[in-house]
Amino acid sequence: MNEAILPILIGLVIGAVIGFVVFKAIEKSKGKKLLNNTKKQAAAILKEAHKDAESIKKDKILQAKEKFIELKSEHEKVILAREKKMSDVEKRIRDKESLVSSEIDKNKRLNKSLEQKEKEYDYKIEFLEKKENELEKIHNRHVDMLEQISGFSAEEAKKELVASLKDEAKTEAMAFVQTTIEEAKLTAEQEARKIILGTIQRVGVEQAVENCVSVFNLESDDVKGRIIGREGRNIRALESATGVEIIVDDTPEAIILSCFDPVRREIARLSMHKLVTDGRIHPARIEEVVKKTEKQINQEIIEVGKRTVIDLGIHGLHPELIKIVGRMKYRSSYGQNLLQHSREVANLCGIMAAEMGLNPKLAKRAGLLHDIGKVPETESELPHALLGMQWAEKYGEKDEVCNAIGAHHDEIEMKYLISPIIQVCDAISGARPGARRQVLDSYIQRLKDLENIAFEFNGVQKAYAIQAGRELRVMVESGKVNDTKAAELSFNISQKIQNDMTYPGQVKVTVIRETRAINVAK
Repeated sequence: MNEAILPILIGLVIGAVIGFVVFKAIEKSKGKKLLNNTKKQAAAILKEAHKDAESIKKDKILQAKEKFIELKSEHEKVILAREKKMSDVEKRIRDKESLVSSEIDKNKRLNKSLEQKEKEYDYKIEFLEKKENELEKIHNRHVDMLEQISGFSAEEAKKELVASLKDEAKTEAMAFVQTTIEEAKLTAEQEARKIILGTIQRVGVEQAVENCVSVFNLESDDVKGRIIGREGRNIRALESATGVEIIVDDTPEAIILSCFDPVRREIARLSMHKLVTDGRIHPARIEEVVKKTEKQINQEIIEVGKRTVIDLGIHGLHPELIKIVGRMKYRSSYGQNLLQHSREVANLCGIMAAEMGLNPKLAKRAGLLHDIGKVPETESELPHALLGMQWAEKYGEKDEVCNAIGAHHDEIEMKYLISPIIQVCDAISGARPGARRQVLDSYIQRLKDLENIAFEFNGVQKAYAIQAGRELRVMVESGKVNDTKAAELSFNISQKIQNDMTYPGQVKVTVIRETRAINVAK
């Protein structure tokens, strides 16, 4: 048994030894392979590292070259810009040098030409002086010859010529007077008819009388003499200060104030009432009272405008527009009071806008302001609709209101719905029976044109058309117009009226020149 186990153990030991040897041999071979593989991998990694290093080196070199090229190009651009700037400066310097040289050459040529012209001018002056002396000698010889031939001296010949011219002027004046008389005879019948028709109209139509004439009632006829004054000085002062014709006739306890402008007429009426109540009536007091009354009327105009906008429920209206609304009380349109017409149009517009579902307050506002262009303080060439639109725009009214004012006579295009409403209501108010008379409006416009013609001449201070446009009274500044020029001015105004206007009959032009010396005792 033991013998049998022994060989087995020996075999096992031998096998183990052989296995160990084999195992070591195998491990050694594996280690060599692993070492070789590691060496190969290290060589590959090293090779790859060399490749990467070469590529990085090339990239860095390339980047450095690009940066160098970029810096070089920027440097070249800066150098080129500097060179261009220097060349531009050099060019401007050369241009200026050439310009200066050309100016110098031009000045030299001008100096030469001026010297030449001075020589020519001196020669011409010398020549003209010689000719003048020769002409004077010839003229003296001719005068001597004429005196010898005619038997008159030069002074006597002048007197004879003046006398002949006077005779000729008298002849022409007589011919003019004769022509005027003949024209008056030819138009006498026509004038008589017009006077009769005017009388019938003034009596038959109450509105025309209200628009042109005011009656000032007196407590007694004794006051008339005080109003007229010594040799009429008080009544002349009143007419000059107010521009109103004052008619004192046989009507008991009444004086008639006639003027186409209601504001002037109202100022005259109130002034006369104050003077009669106070009892002191003389030219200085008249001027003082008229000035105070003008201020009072201006304040009343503002109050009338405020009451009107309050009555119509219109808010936020500019103070200047309120003043213009107040002035409409003293204006008429074809015989119809302008303020009453505007209030009527405003109410009609409010009702019509409410029926159509529009803003009645805005329509009322436009209706009240639609004719404000008819009351300018100074004359304007614009139609009243466009002038009113300009005022409304100036004082901050809305576009709807401005368009309605400017378009109610089709001067501009209608852009809003209230514009045709204003136009329709304006036509309704003016078309009702007895509302307007076109004759009166054209008559008032003719009187305004008559006054404006006088203001076209220098030195005119005031101008009033009176006697229904048959007389124009012009007050001039005594410092600018003397007596001779006053007569000449009267003639020139009459000629301009004759050439520029169409009117019935004749217009008398009266130029008044007054000199006042005023001192104050303290």
